[in-house]
Amino acid sequence: QHGQRSSLSPPKMSPSPPQSPPNTSISPIINAGAWSPTRQISLQQPSQKKNSQSRNKILRRVRSVFRSFPIITPTCRIPVSSKLHDGHVHGGTRITGTLFGYRKARINLAFQENPRCLPMLLLELAIPTGKLLQDMGLGLVRIALECEKRPSEKTKLIDEPIWTMYCNGRKSGYGIKREPTDEDLSVMQMLHAVSMGAGVLPSESLELPDGELTYMRAFFERVVGSRDSETYYMVNPDGNSGPELSMFFVRV
Repeated sequence: QHGQRSSLSPPKMSPSPPQSPPNTSISPIINAGAWSPTRQISLQQPSQKKNSQSRNKILRRVRSVFRSFPIITPTCRIPVSSKLHDGHVHGGTRITGTLFGYRKARINLAFQENPRCLPMLLLELAIPTGKLLQDMGLGLVRIALECEKRPSEKTKLIDEPIWTMYCNGRKSGYGIKREPTDEDLSVMQMLHAVSMGAGVLPSESLELPDGELTYMRAFFERVVGSRDSETYYMVNPDGNSGPELSMFFVRV
């Protein structure tokens, strides 16, 4: 009889905890680790690289007629942009720009076609992050990056490796173009859902000798004046107040 009860009433097994499905969504920025080596990068290649060759032939002829941005002299007398009522610069293309870096370290500037694309240009500027963001809070900041023009040069302007930098008319060291590191891509990935804003990014390290990792993201209007001059204007959401930055790239 005992054996019959055993056959009818098998021993109770504790149910295994239900397995949760894998998390495929991006965690909020405030909960994400800044330099996670296992972070999956889902950023896409910018579409400009796919169709830029055929499109540039047509645009180059049009832009040759409207070369409204003269060569900048070392005194950095930069022309003031003429904006339309809707916040767009005449002849400009809207892209995404991100300033980021540790407060006491050099600031990085990344330009993307949109927040979900890989950077098409990444610069390291010889200005501490905290200093530049502080200056932007006080008023308009104009940065001119100059490099030497060579007669037989076929390099695209934004592919120049090193620049002499002027900030508000004063020489301020150099700007260096570099390829994105894993840390840079991790920041871009964390901010892929952010179109504009500013704040502090978390870090897995408890010791931050260079201060907190801060960022500022905004829309920029890119205006190509000629083969040797390009300008990037930060677009303010309200059109008037708030930080503003203008970047000028020229070969002289």
